Amino acid sequence: MDNTLLQRITHNPNICHGKPCIRGLRYPVEFILELLSSGMTTEEILKDYDDLESEDILAVLLFAARLSQVKSIHRIAS
Repeated sequence: MDNTLLQRITHNPNICHGKPCIRGLRYPVEFILELLSSGMTTEEILKDYDDLESEDILAVLLFAARLSQVKSIHRIAS
């Protein structure tokens, strides 16, 4: 199931400057995370953006969860 969801997250240098997006659409993962963190529900997001599906929101959350599973973070520059 995880791999199926993660396949919804795509990277294309010609779309949104190569940021991870949903299914090649111009919805960056960060945009959906910002909507969710602002308090919007999945249902509200789906109502406002007709071309999104509930699995897209789950894919965004799974992608973010995977990114947060890094072992350590190192400062590159001050």
